[in-house]
Amino acid sequence: MHHKTIVQLSAALAAGECSSEELTRAFLERIERFNPPLNAFITVTAESALAQARAADQRRRRGEAQPLTGVPIAHKDIFCTDGVRTSCGSRMLDPFIAPYDATVVERLAAAGAVMLGKTNLDEFAMGSSNETSFYGPVRNPWDLEAVPGGSSGGSAAAVAARLTPGATGTDTGGSIRQPAALCGITGIKPTYGRVSRWGMIAYASSLDQGGPLARTAADCALLLGAMAGFDPSDSTSVDRPVPDYATLLDRPLAGLKIGLPKEYFGEGLDSAVAQVVEEAIAEYRRLGAETVEVSLPNSALAIPAYYVIAPAECSSNLARFDGVRYGHRCEDPKDLLDLYTRSRAEGFGSEVKRRILVGTFVLSAGYYDAYYLKAQQIRRLISDDFRRAFEQVDVIAGPTSPTVAFNLGEKVDDPITMYLSDIYTIAVNLAGLPGLSMPVGFVGQRPVGLQLIGNYFAEDRLLNVAHRYQQTTDWHERSPAGF
Repeated sequence: MHHKTIVQLSAALAAGECSSEELTRAFLERIERFNPPLNAFITVTAESALAQARAADQRRRRGEAQPLTGVPIAHKDIFCTDGVRTSCGSRMLDPFIAPYDATVVERLAAAGAVMLGKTNLDEFAMGSSNETSFYGPVRNPWDLEAVPGGSSGGSAAAVAARLTPGATGTDTGGSIRQPAALCGITGIKPTYGRVSRWGMIAYASSLDQGGPLARTAADCALLLGAMAGFDPSDSTSVDRPVPDYATLLDRPLAGLKIGLPKEYFGEGLDSAVAQVVEEAIAEYRRLGAETVEVSLPNSALAIPAYYVIAPAECSSNLARFDGVRYGHRCEDPKDLLDLYTRSRAEGFGSEVKRRILVGTFVLSAGYYDAYYLKAQQIRRLISDDFRRAFEQVDVIAGPTSPTVAFNLGEKVDDPITMYLSDIYTIAVNLAGLPGLSMPVGFVGQRPVGLQLIGNYFAEDRLLNVAHRYQQTTDWHERSPAGF
């Protein structure tokens, strides 16, 4: 059953081919067997998962089932889960037991999904390789010597290895799309404000957005449909109706205009990755779509702007972790200052400290206008580039990542090179647009992802465009050897 998609598992449950309890036990057994070499899960909630599965079976017997009722999923360990450790991959929150459910967790539970556990991530979602976690790096199931991408690498690796049919992730600068690409699965980052951030521990509040990872666009449509919608608890949530994404998947692509940014196909893109992406775009032409060259002239400024704005916001958001109220607390502090400094020094890893320091610097007196304000002005220019492009095209396509998955340890000591891994994804977050990555081939044994970018609240179109491609190709059906 583990090779079935969420759509197929939903149908199997509806037909009585299996119970949710049987399905949940099967995935828990796979986690027990395969998680040790992957390190994709931080916490496995076996007992509560089985209880949820039995409750789902009862709902189904009463005729109260929804499409996700009884389907096992996992949550990135940045979403608060009532009574379960919520660590953000950090020593700082290793002992923290959340007292409530995040809205995303609550809504998926209300839809009947069964939580298998919490997945590993880069510490506080800061990273592109899932190597900054306090619990150790996650490994890519396609090649255990390779990274899975980050920061949602645990969720992506777990889905790719068939340890869970779907998982939640968060995307601040590409952290759903990049690991989806490197692990050969599908992931969508919705429009900013489409999915509630309540209970999703903040990294950079104006950029963070939750979304699903699964094997197919159809699976992501089911998950996103349950996750999305207005939440009065989140001041950035948008009060806008949520379409039934699953019913909009089969629209034809005839007349679709796909924009190809010339800046995404130049220097820095691996030639083998470029070839695979070009073949995917050719398939779209065969499906009736038209391709149009567009320009995003300020896209080269996305990374420097992001690495001013995101650290600035993280330095503010992480100020609350001080050793006083919850989380890690140093032993025998001499005084209050010692408590603060040692608790934070011991609790945070090096990448988090680096970003806090950068953020504090760019917000300091005398530097705010020179750095933070200028970065926000660049952000507006990037948004304007996309606005002009969407006057010509329906969606924008290009590579998700400039390379396939790199080896563990290859870039960990070179932050600038690591940051360039997100060169094609960051601008989408700065503009608040939706973006999707899906598998379109391989370079050697490592997957390649195609990124689709939509206009605001056009998630239905992105899912439709991805689904039509997946109906005529089988890249999303491939699974890593040994899993």
